[in-house]
Amino acid sequence: MPLAAKIFRVKVDTSLEELADKLRDYRSVEIQKEGEEEFELLIEVGDLKIEGEHLSGIISKDKLIFVNQRGKLKPVLKTVDARIIFSKLKDKLLLTVVQEKHFANAIASMLSQLLFLSYKAIVEANIKPETLQEFHERNPEGTKVIYFDNIDIPSVNKLALYGDALKNSPLYEEYLAHGKIWYIVFTSRRNGAVMGLTRNCVVTSFTKMPEEDFVQCIFEEVYPLIS
Repeated sequence: MPLAAKIFRVKVDTSLEELADKLRDYRSVEIQKEGEEEFELLIEVGDLKIEGEHLSGIISKDKLIFVNQRGKLKPVLKTVDARIIFSKLKDKLLLTVVQEKHFANAIASMLSQLLFLSYKAIVEANIKPETLQEFHERNPEGTKVIYFDNIDIPSVNKLALYGDALKNSPLYEEYLAHGKIWYIVFTSRRNGAVMGLTRNCVVTSFTKMPEEDFVQCIFEEVYPLIS
């Protein structure tokens, strides 16, 4: 499975220490009933630590899944872990959730309510289209795929380019004239890994690597792009 993460922006002025105090030893239980059975769904926060400008921890969240047991669907508890990292960057406070985007969105909403009593306190981070374009053009030979959105051609929602030397393709300039870069697949200059990146800060590694290396790639290559 590829590693995935999504980055959010915290709109409330707070410190890493305050966040750690609120999250430390957090545990909640929700009872969910399926047929005659009741299940305790836990959400827990653990392994909190502050290192420099980063506060990291693990959120464990239970969910019910249904498995086929001799022709019948049986509810089973599954626990999903997500690493969370709050990072101070000059005038910004970012939250990175290392999980696929739908789960990351749910975790960000939960943390927004838990920490700030508002679902509007933690929002999607964004990269400006021109910033993503500049990122590609600084290392065009490293880009494998480009998707364009906001297309002004009727009945066309997205355009895509695949292959080597994308910047030198006449289609690249033509597509730029009709839309904006939404998603790129590129080769990391840090470790040569193949990564995917969207303007709303969904990051994917298509190269197998330790999670710590993946996080460092995000710190070094993605964080500087966020507006």
